[in-house]
Amino acid sequence: MGYNLQVNIDKSSGFCFGVVYAIEMAEDILDNEGYLYCLGDIVHNDEEVERLTKRGLKIIDHEVLQDLRNEKVLIRAHGEAPSTYQLALENNLTLIDASCPVVLKLQNRIKNSHDDDEQILIFGKHGHAEVIGLQGQTDGKAIVFQDLAELDHVELPSKFTLYSQTTKSTDKFYHIKDELLSRGYEVKANDTICRQVSNRYGELENFVSHYDKIVFVSGKKSSNGKVLYDVCKKHNDQSYFISNVDELKLEWFLENDRVGICGATSTPMWLMEKVKAQLEQY
Repeated sequence: MGYNLQVNIDKSSGFCFGVVYAIEMAEDILDNEGYLYCLGDIVHNDEEVERLTKRGLKIIDHEVLQDLRNEKVLIRAHGEAPSTYQLALENNLTLIDASCPVVLKLQNRIKNSHDDDEQILIFGKHGHAEVIGLQGQTDGKAIVFQDLAELDHVELPSKFTLYSQTTKSTDKFYHIKDELLSRGYEVKANDTICRQVSNRYGELENFVSHYDKIVFVSGKKSSNGKVLYDVCKKHNDQSYFISNVDELKLEWFLENDRVGICGATSTPMWLMEKVKAQLEQY
């Protein structure tokens, strides 16, 4: 006797254009040359990384990059710090630059602020690839924080410029800006959050309200996965976070449940399809 679940995938979930662009670039080169080096995980999704490594993508870190010569290396959507481009010149590496245009524009704005001697604060995740690239535009002088509490023990100048990692929550960003203003600082705030990410909040809110249960599919390393899952949970408390099909649990569901599947900007559609197929077998 089956559960007879009614399962739908959210049409607006799945890869953002920055990720699509990086993966298409990688696939083109893999088709022609059979292998390609990529600096860091091409996307924060283990299943998609595994699919591409089987096709010849070789994920390397900055340490390995130091010793690489005369090769092609893909820079993923998150972007890189200037030091990476410098090293590529020295090592005769051809960079296939798939940095997302939204991230590049932000790097450029931060660099200009830094050149104008502004003190820069970046609301972002410590150690995140995008944030390392952003901080690199300031010779490492920008103050990175992922939480207001971290600034309690920091001597801040009376005026500074506030930026955000592109996948952070818009609400949080404005809350931080208002809070810093109320503490008497002169804050020049630049909302640099990607609209492809922030527009999904409203779409998700609408989507999750139509279902009994929500299965949110995302890599655990995805920053925007965390943000979007919180949106799901807030508007439908029967939301479950999984990274692959094996993490689905039968006891989450009741007979005839309407189940919605959605994901992060780094979640491949084929993975959500796989989850759907599994649920329909229950």
